[in-house]
Amino acid sequence: MNAPITQDVLTLPRKLPDSGRVNIVGLTRDQLRDALITAGTPEKQAKMRVGQVWQWVYHWGVRDFAQMSNLAKDYRALLAERFEIVLPEIVTRQISSDGTRKYLVRIAGGHEVETVYIPEEGRGTLCVSSQVGCTLTCSFCHTGTQKLVRNLTAGEIVGQLMLARDDLGEWPQPGTPKDETRLVSNIVLMGMGEPLYNFDAVRDAMKVCMDNEGLSLSRRRITLSTSGVVPEIARTAEEIGCQLAVSFHATTDEVRNVLVPINKRWNIAALLDALRDYPRLSNSERITFEYVMLAGVNDSDADAHRLIELIRGIPAKINLIPFNEWPGAPYKRSSNNRIHAFADIIYKAGYASPIRTPRGEDIMAACGQLKSATERGRKTRAAIAAEAAG
Repeated sequence: MNAPITQDVLTLPRKLPDSGRVNIVGLTRDQLRDALITAGTPEKQAKMRVGQVWQWVYHWGVRDFAQMSNLAKDYRALLAERFEIVLPEIVTRQISSDGTRKYLVRIAGGHEVETVYIPEEGRGTLCVSSQVGCTLTCSFCHTGTQKLVRNLTAGEIVGQLMLARDDLGEWPQPGTPKDETRLVSNIVLMGMGEPLYNFDAVRDAMKVCMDNEGLSLSRRRITLSTSGVVPEIARTAEEIGCQLAVSFHATTDEVRNVLVPINKRWNIAALLDALRDYPRLSNSERITFEYVMLAGVNDSDADAHRLIELIRGIPAKINLIPFNEWPGAPYKRSSNNRIHAFADIIYKAGYASPIRTPRGEDIMAACGQLKSATERGRKTRAAIAAEAAG
């Protein structure tokens, strides 16, 4: 059984533009092969042509068919007539004092999402969105307060990685020595939306990202975060094969029903059963449990001990996330002492319990804050005042 996608009936989707050409970005190799044959490429040449176009688009970052110099001039003209190479558009870029970059990105139809690049020592992580808005209404997450408008296409998901590489100047230059340093070395599907409610597009986008002849990100460097869409969890291992993170955040159904309302459909027991059966589970491929620390809600010693009992037998690590506060938030961040005491209990039970350092808070780029400052900035003063009063 597939999980249903909850449609937001209050939002009328805008008519998407139709140029009459096929956007290459986001097509899997098989889809690109079929599209090239449909456009007139001889079937015997199709595999070779896919490889050539793929390398130009995803290895070199080329957007103009005229620059694809190893293709005959008439074939380049055919491609330009039938295809396009289109990315989402960066509307604004903010850079935090800690180096985090937040991009407000406009996709087809004028909708907007946010993408965040987090530089760290030895790696750089791109936090990617999979939906415009979200249906999950997790009570601690400001991003989740925005109604679902639509799913992103595979091209719009891949496009977030490509535009980040544009901004960081990361495409290789022909004729220069190969640079093994990767500014974007990791992807986390932790931006706007629930990735498993947009499964097919996320799967196809990650196939493109993991392809060794293009963007070439290892599956071990891609982490998909779900709030617990149980029917799609096994498929994630089988069809995507990336690392799995679970937004857990509570140790009783009573509390998780409030924090993560999808728990009312698939409760903690059902979720943990699915995780124990996860096909890729091993000590080298642990599941990450994400746990946001909320003062007086889920941060007691008793919660820590319950958490250990719940996940017993699952190779796992626990990511403790200090709550990122936003205007009007109903929760407060746990104190540093409380977070460290909680982490210590988990660590002594044999689980890694890193405490995530909040990044990009000064530009509202931290977990759960995405799109909130942008939306707020566009409201009238009266609307903000009415929200505060309500």
